[in-house]
Amino acid sequence: MGISLSLSSLGRNLTFSTGDWAKQAGGSVCVSYADTVVFASACMSKEPRSNGDFLPLFVEYQEKTYAMGKIPGGFFKKEGRPKDKEILSARLIDRSIRPLFPKGMFNEIQIIAMVLSSDGENDPDVLAINAASCALTISNIPFSGPIGAVRVSKIGDKFIINPTYQERNDSFMDLIVVGRDEGIVMLEGGLEEASQEDCLEAIKFAHPFIKEIISLQRSLREKAGSPKKELLLSQMNEDLFNLVKDRARFCLEEAYGLAKKEEKEEDMEKALSSLCQELAESNPQVSSGEIKEIFFSEQAKIVRKKILEEEKRPDDRALADIRHIECKIGVLPCTHGSSVFSRGQTQALAIITLGTSSDEQRVEALDGEKYKHFMLHYSFPPFSVGEIKPLRGPSRRDIGHGALAEKAFLNVIPSKEEFPYTIRVVSEILESNGSSSMATICATSLSLMDAGVPIRESVAGIAMGLVKEGQNYKILTDIAGVEDHYGDMDFKIAGTKKGITAIQLDIKIESLNYEIIEEAFERGRQARMIILEKMDEVLSLPREIISQYAPKIKSFKIDPEKIGSVIGPGGKIIRRLSRENNVTIDIEDDGGVVSVGARTQADLDKVVNQIINLTKDIEVGEIYEVKVVRLANFGAFCEILPGKQGLIHVSEVSDTFIKDVGEFLKEGDLVRAKVVNIDNQGKIALSIKRAQNAPPAG
Repeated sequence: MGISLSLSSLGRNLTFSTGDWAKQAGGSVCVSYADTVVFASACMSKEPRSNGDFLPLFVEYQEKTYAMGKIPGGFFKKEGRPKDKEILSARLIDRSIRPLFPKGMFNEIQIIAMVLSSDGENDPDVLAINAASCALTISNIPFSGPIGAVRVSKIGDKFIINPTYQERNDSFMDLIVVGRDEGIVMLEGGLEEASQEDCLEAIKFAHPFIKEIISLQRSLREKAGSPKKELLLSQMNEDLFNLVKDRARFCLEEAYGLAKKEEKEEDMEKALSSLCQELAESNPQVSSGEIKEIFFSEQAKIVRKKILEEEKRPDDRALADIRHIECKIGVLPCTHGSSVFSRGQTQALAIITLGTSSDEQRVEALDGEKYKHFMLHYSFPPFSVGEIKPLRGPSRRDIGHGALAEKAFLNVIPSKEEFPYTIRVVSEILESNGSSSMATICATSLSLMDAGVPIRESVAGIAMGLVKEGQNYKILTDIAGVEDHYGDMDFKIAGTKKGITAIQLDIKIESLNYEIIEEAFERGRQARMIILEKMDEVLSLPREIISQYAPKIKSFKIDPEKIGSVIGPGGKIIRRLSRENNVTIDIEDDGGVVSVGARTQADLDKVVNQIINLTKDIEVGEIYEVKVVRLANFGAFCEILPGKQGLIHVSEVSDTFIKDVGEFLKEGDLVRAKVVNIDNQGKIALSIKRAQNAPPAG
């Protein structure tokens, strides 16, 4: 018999149900909110992975089209590889729950969240976080939850909990807040230059609702939960630990003072290799994996201790220091815009490509089909960290970093009406030692301005770190790789001089309090101002002229009732115009907006004039350049405009008598002709002799 519990304080009924479906899973839950329903399951392997050194957590999130009453498009009529939205939602779940499993747990865990029903108003991603938490909470899997997740928007002066898609569009804030009773676990959001005070107020507004969701999950566990399984957690060999730690500590202390990542890593690799070789001879039963685990645990202790007790970072920076910054623009000759942004040993190359409306990305989502005219793609090749790996397309991390950087610009990118181009950014990470996504944002801002894209403000990003032991903590500005790896927080904050445009918070401890979040916001703001000043020294305003290699685009309106005249029967006219002039033509059916893209200004002007003429009524007395398409005994049929023809009678070719019109005209000739008559049936009479010495109208 299934059990359901509901909560009504969120504006719509939030219901958790279990016991009816998927009874063989470790834990399974359905969460419904209005008419949107998400199912989540949690399963754990019976045995841990051998030689595990990280938690093998696998999270999948699926949005199948049946949820919105549709059949998938394409040939196979079934869902294929995950869409970006599914990958990003899976990452939201993963980032929220990962810190809450016991340290030393290496059993495989799989979470599968499926959207079963979508009402087209409420985003299921937040429901999926809650469903995953509840499935883990009622299961036998050790988990320091539950957690609660809500979305917060702000319209005017009013905060809204779990806004609809439309309310999110009307708001300047779209923030996901995940927390425990004690504090915040994860943040993700896009904002329109919001103040840090607004952000903190939104988090505080969300927390009471989060606590109610947590309470509901605990109640469900009391009624339907399984006893938690006692696992044998991985522990270090104490004798080996004592044997290794002192030797490891000595060489690690030596390497700590080296500023360069390569030198530090080289010294540590030599020390580790020597240690493994020495112990293998005296203790053949000891594995190199065990030695490495102790070695790196000692490294973590040294890094954390020196930061907490001496405020000394691995590269000798002060806690609030930003690494050395270099900015270069216009680094690639044939691209439409480019820049390189370097911060310490992290370097991003951003390249802009400008396209026409036909290059827009069509996105099928639960809230309907939409088109994107701004895209940002992040690429992390293995050479950026000196590694060798096969290239297999974008990883989940690549997609997540790209989406975060894209979110940071949505408020400053011009509308299609202001700038009728489709904009694609590709960020190639050339070097990485921490915070490459934030370097991507800085490089993107510079490259957009280099391309002449009229963004409203420059945007910069910074990653804030944390080392916390008990009540003692230190916040780090501009974290490097080792500080991210051994620290407790990765808080990415992007924005303009006016405010925040995107945030993403991940932690490795169980929660953060408001004091730490507020301090990180302020330290991040100070760092952002410094970075923006450095960027402005190189380029502070968008270039006034776009690249000579970018397509020339013009958008204009025509009478919507005349769209058929431009398209022609079966699209014949628009295809011909595009083919003969090597242009792209896009027409919005509802508003009559025409967008023409061409490689040269001459081609653009020619086609624009032709389209304008196609939508004009041909009037008696107007003069056009016409094309002879067919000869007859009595005259020549000429194309005035695509799809519109008239007749030049033999008597209207010349002032002198002409017996054979073929003596003066041949097919394909372009001649100037005047419209002398349009009869009741719409037949057009043209005259060459009456057009002499008059300027053409078309």
